[in-house]
Amino acid sequence: MKNIIIIGSRGYEKSYGGWETFVTNLINNYDDKNTKFYVAELNHNKKNRNIEVRNGVTCPQIYVPKQGFVTMFTFVVKAVLYFKKYIKKEKLDNVVMYILGCRVGPLFSIIHRSLTKMGVKIVINPDGLEWKREKWAWWIKQCFKISERTMIKSSDYVVCDSKAIENYVKNKYKKYNKPTTFIAYGAYLKDIKDIDKKTKVFMDKYDIKKREYYLIVGRFVPENNYELIIREFMKSNTDKDLVIVSNVEKNKFYDKLREKTGFEKDKRIKFVGPVYDQEILVRLRKNAKGYIHGHSAGGTNPSLLEALSITDVNILYNAVYNEEVGEDAAIYFSNEEGSLCKQIEKIEKFKSKEQTEYGKKAKQRIIDEYTWKIVVTKYKKLFDKLLKK
Repeated sequence: MKNIIIIGSRGYEKSYGGWETFVTNLINNYDDKNTKFYVAELNHNKKNRNIEVRNGVTCPQIYVPKQGFVTMFTFVVKAVLYFKKYIKKEKLDNVVMYILGCRVGPLFSIIHRSLTKMGVKIVINPDGLEWKREKWAWWIKQCFKISERTMIKSSDYVVCDSKAIENYVKNKYKKYNKPTTFIAYGAYLKDIKDIDKKTKVFMDKYDIKKREYYLIVGRFVPENNYELIIREFMKSNTDKDLVIVSNVEKNKFYDKLREKTGFEKDKRIKFVGPVYDQEILVRLRKNAKGYIHGHSAGGTNPSLLEALSITDVNILYNAVYNEEVGEDAAIYFSNEEGSLCKQIEKIEKFKSKEQTEYGKKAKQRIIDEYTWKIVVTKYKKLFDKLLKK
């Protein structure tokens, strides 16, 4: 039996973000009776420290109080220590511990020694470059840099969901000589029917009309280039709306952005909050004139893959990670003044044939590189290589 322990997401079959979606889809598409999965789950209920089993997946509830950005650090440390005891108690062998993100830092350089003695293979996925995110203070960025270095040094294998991130790891940490591999995030191609009743109710609420809006879906943070996109959109002569799906409640960045851009004076800019209903979200993507992706930090972004699988015209910030995914199936803009504005005005002139052609190319990118079947097959090969077959 091969035992795969996954730490770093909030849990299995949890509706949160990219890591949680990844874990759920990896496991649910992993057809191998000789593999058992264990997923640490973040739990804020002090009384619940049970082990839940769902679909054959063992999910220990790791209690951590809400501590802001420190929460995930504490959770990962506690989860690693928990499984260290669990492996010993249950006498597990043939174990891979797959840690998502580089949060544990120098502490892991101590813990990993005992795990290695127990025969555990340690795989790290650094995700994006967390220290590049603008939202963090200088000292936090330095902590992330140290954590990244020590985690990679203490690993047996590094999985990168972007070729650019893999190249970064190989060059930056060449002296550690760690084996790396590129395994992307995955997506599904969906056969979406036209607007249903609940989507129509949502669209009517915000006066959103089919093909009469551009769409943004993503966390409301500076590195996703919201200021740049909003400024450029306001300069453009389009009569369409800019629909922003993001949680801006109690967000200081939102207030700063409003002061800087004055977007509340432009009726085309529409903040609609987060959309958790996937049926509504996919239809919003499907019926957009274009999807604008401003992410400038990270690897293969899940929301970008979802956009390529559904939306015809995708307009991406020209970060190397985005270009690697979109190739010639997308349109690109830079942070130069007028760049995005020109692209929007160019798209405004598209006829339906041009719009459809981009949609075909985008879906082909998913088929060629990013289906969950492709992703899971690569993980199977990796785990088989690391463990006894």
